[in-house]
Amino acid sequence: MIYLETGSTDPYFNLAFEEYVFEKLDRSRSYFILWQNENTIVVGRHQNTYEEINQQYVEEHGIRVVRRLSGGGAVYHDSGNLNYTFIVDKDAAPDFNFAVFTVPVIKTLEQIGVKAEFTGRNDLTIDGKKFSGNAQYVRHGRILHHGCIMLDSNIEVVSNALRVKEAKFQSKGVKSVRSRVTTINAHAPRPVTMEEFKRLLKGYILQAEGLEPMELTPRQLAEVRRLRDAKYATWEWNYGASPAYDMRREQRFDAGTVTVHLQAEAGRIKAVKIYGDFFGSGELSELEAALVGLPLDDDLEEALGRLNVGWYIQGLSARDLAGLLKG
Repeated sequence: MIYLETGSTDPYFNLAFEEYVFEKLDRSRSYFILWQNENTIVVGRHQNTYEEINQQYVEEHGIRVVRRLSGGGAVYHDSGNLNYTFIVDKDAAPDFNFAVFTVPVIKTLEQIGVKAEFTGRNDLTIDGKKFSGNAQYVRHGRILHHGCIMLDSNIEVVSNALRVKEAKFQSKGVKSVRSRVTTINAHAPRPVTMEEFKRLLKGYILQAEGLEPMELTPRQLAEVRRLRDAKYATWEWNYGASPAYDMRREQRFDAGTVTVHLQAEAGRIKAVKIYGDFFGSGELSELEAALVGLPLDDDLEEALGRLNVGWYIQGLSARDLAGLLKG
């Protein structure tokens, strides 16, 4: 397994670096990347950024916002947060099987006397409190799995910067972001530095998989910077245009929260935009385009059954989506 570090705390560069490795480097190899962002909110691929963040707080505190390739929910990164990425063939794990990629983190924490476990769809927890979220992007027969590890992050900023939906609180039986989130050092027998934690995590991967250090060439880094500037640093990618819609409908499923903004005319879908913290393999724009023209009546479920809804929104059925669209 090839090991890389981005050497930057710029979130736009780091997400571009990750995509470059996934898309451009030798696909016969697997990769492990460690990286950190400074004061950043990273939103999921399918989320409506304005609905996920406290925009005024973000602006007042100089927090940058960037959209990642993978689905899932928004997370906050600072210098107390370590991010890791695995890029492997799909044969290494079924799509959206998150647990297999979190084992190195759990085993590393055992070395410092902290018991963690994988829970729910994609979380790592200590005593029922989340300290790590995970997400995946699947393409070209490859999986990009990445997670954030809150070693010593500022929990107060997390709770103020993110606007977590009430339905998510209810599904987990908690009252607020602050009551649900924790850090590793809040539970460790002694404070652990970031460098020590990185060393232990790398050591576990080295023993389990073997690691071959690598650095990108100056030409490759220039391509990463071009991708950064053309995509990840742009308003269009991170926020995007959100045209006015007549109706907004939202529901919490096992697959995640799904929100639809909808325009209808003469009982048929005229325009639709789907947001959420779900995961999926297909390009969501394809599903949205296929929905246009469908009737909002009893025949909708049958029509959706021909669209393979679960390919675009993992775990969601045609019946689920039909019920949400019809309201």
